[in-house]
Amino acid sequence: MSLRLPSHFGSVHPGDVLFDALNTEIAGEKASSLGRAGTQAAKALTKLAEAGPDHPDRPALLKAAADAVHGFFIQRELCGMRRHDGAIRDLAIPQAVLVRLGAK
Repeated sequence: MSLRLPSHFGSVHPGDVLFDALNTEIAGEKASSLGRAGTQAAKALTKLAEAGPDHPDRPALLKAAADAVHGFFIQRELCGMRRHDGAIRDLAIPQAVLVRLGAK
């Protein structure tokens, strides 16, 4: 039995169809990873906010929040999102975390 591609493929090469399927899969994985990184950053920032400024574990929570936000920013950049102003505003990232990332 032979396999014949449907006629609606026209001049599209079968390899291009597979390449598009791969690109779709990669885009889905990027989106999923971005969602996980955003969730981790939000959780770390919530823990930091709940701890308060005088909490004895504040330095460790601040480091964890900065690490999570850094990972989130890297994932955003891998997805093509270069500006983080909206994410900083939406997640209410405190200045203390941003300073640890090198922002002023």
